[in-house]
Amino acid sequence: MVKILLVEDNEMNRDMLSRRLERRGYEVIIATDGLAGVEAAVSNKPDLVLMDMSLPVIDGWEATRRIKGNPATAAIPVIALTAHAMAGDREKAMEAGCDDYDTKPIELPALLDKIARLTGG
Repeated sequence: MVKILLVEDNEMNRDMLSRRLERRGYEVIIATDGLAGVEAAVSNKPDLVLMDMSLPVIDGWEATRRIKGNPATAAIPVIALTAHAMAGDREKAMEAGCDDYDTKPIELPALLDKIARLTGG
């Protein structure tokens, strides 16, 4: 079973997305801030991280840099999730180390395709 770490501080977004992923057979681990997301990536070794970029404690940009900067977690694919669909945001996410980028509101079929591509499933 593919294990996904969902780093999301908004309870409604977190609940909705985690339920939809679990219904499709994914195991979902949840972190509610950037620092907890980095710690969960180290301790749980997920197959993929869905990273909100606007997070408390440390933002998703910094959390991604820390995940990608740690040899123990550097190979874990990270998909940036953001409501900030501004010009240059995709490039900023890729510079932080994200492997892909998606905007909110989430279009589940497109996100599932990205997850499958990055996890080989």
